[in-house]
Amino acid sequence: MALKHATPMLDELEKGPWPSFVTDMKRIAARKPMCEDWLGLMEMSYRDKEGHWKHGGIVGVFGYGGGVIGRYCDRPDLFPGVAHFHTMRVNQPASKFYNSDVLRRLCDLWEKHGSGVTNMHGSTGDIILLGTVTDSLEPCFYDLTHEMGMDLGGSGSNLRTPEGCVGMARCEWSCINTQDIIYDCTMQYQDALHRPMFPYKFKFKCSGCPCDCVAAIARSDCAIIGTWRDKIRIDQEAVKAYVAGEFVVHGGAGGEGKRALDIKKEVLDLCPTKCMEWDGKALKIWDEDCTRCMNCIRVMPRALKPGVDTGATILVGAKAPILEGAQLGSVVIPFIKMEPPYEEFHSFVEKMWDWWMEEGKNRERLGETIQRLGLREFLKAVELTPDPRMVNTPRYNPYIFYDPAEVPGGWEHDAKAFRQRHQA
Repeated sequence: MALKHATPMLDELEKGPWPSFVTDMKRIAARKPMCEDWLGLMEMSYRDKEGHWKHGGIVGVFGYGGGVIGRYCDRPDLFPGVAHFHTMRVNQPASKFYNSDVLRRLCDLWEKHGSGVTNMHGSTGDIILLGTVTDSLEPCFYDLTHEMGMDLGGSGSNLRTPEGCVGMARCEWSCINTQDIIYDCTMQYQDALHRPMFPYKFKFKCSGCPCDCVAAIARSDCAIIGTWRDKIRIDQEAVKAYVAGEFVVHGGAGGEGKRALDIKKEVLDLCPTKCMEWDGKALKIWDEDCTRCMNCIRVMPRALKPGVDTGATILVGAKAPILEGAQLGSVVIPFIKMEPPYEEFHSFVEKMWDWWMEEGKNRERLGETIQRLGLREFLKAVELTPDPRMVNTPRYNPYIFYDPAEVPGGWEHDAKAFRQRHQA
C-alpha cells in the first residue's frame, strides 16, 4: 500500500544496519490513517528543522487531573489525522512484571481506541500509549479500568507513577522489598497521583541496592535506595578463588570467561575511600569508611555480599532538566529500616509535601525549592537533625550547550517569525 505522504528524509533512516522506527510506523500506517499523517508531519519537521507539535490545552478523563498528555499539531489543515494525538500513561505493575495475556490485551485496547503505537516504558516508568483523539479518551479509560483492572499513571503537577527495580524478586543484592514499597506508595498516595496538587511534578523511585538500576538518585524527587549498616559479608576462600582465576569476574557481565582477578587494579584502587586491603591471604575491609558504592561486590559477587542489617537511604531533590542542568539527590535520611507499615516514611513524606506546597513556586521542583531556601529550612520543616552524612555532592551538569559562534552557519532565532509560521 502506497502512503499518501512522500517521506524522502524519513526513508533515509531505514537504510542503516539497525531496525528503524520509520519502518514500524509505515507498517502501522497501512492500517491506521492517523499514522500516515504522523509520518507526513514528521517529514515536514525534518525538512523545516523545527517541530510542528504545539503545547497547550487541557484534556483528560472525568475525575482525573492527570494521566493524559494533550498533544496537537500546528497544521491540522495538512494533517487532519494528527490534529489530536494525545498520549495516555498507564500505571505499570511494580517492577514491570507482566504475563503475555496482559500485554496482548493492552495492545488490542490501543488498536481499538488509538494509533496502535506504544512505548514500553517511558522515562517515568509508565506504559505509554501514543496517539488518540479526544473522543476516544473516555471509552479507552473505561475499558482500561473496567475490563483490564489497570489505572492511569501520573502527569502534570502531581505525583508521577512510582517506579522500582526488580528487587528481591530476581536480585540477590536487594536490601529492601522494592515491589512492596512501590505498591504502598501507589496505594497510599492515590489522590496525589490523580489530582494535581503540587507546585510541579513529584517522583518516587526505589532501588533495592546502591547500584540504583532505576536511576533514582539522578531522576527522582524522593529516592529510596536499599543499603545496610553492618559489615559486608566476606567469603575469604572465594576471594582467593577469584585471584587464582577459578571464577568468572563480574559474574560474566563483560562476556569474559574465567581469568585471574587483578584485585589491586580492579577492586582496591577503585574503592573511593580506600577502605580495603589485600595481603595475599585475606581481604580486610574497614566498614566504618565504606560508602556502599558496590564496586567490590559487583566485581566479586561470589565472594562479597551486602550486610544483613538492611534498610534504606532517603535522598531528595534530584532533577534532570535541560535548561538549568541536572541535580543529584541529597541524602536527608542516611538510614531507615523501611519495613511495613512504613509509618516513619509516611510521616516524613507528609511533612515534606506540606513544606513544599507552602513554599514552592509554580513549576518549581522540590530540589529547586530546597536550593532557593536552603537545606537548613527543609530539615527544620521535616523535623530532621543535621547530619554530616547529608551530602549534597557531587552535582555535575552532563548537558553541553553549544556556543552559537561555533555552529556552522551561525544560530539565529527570530521569535516573531517563528510565531508567524505557527499561528495556526
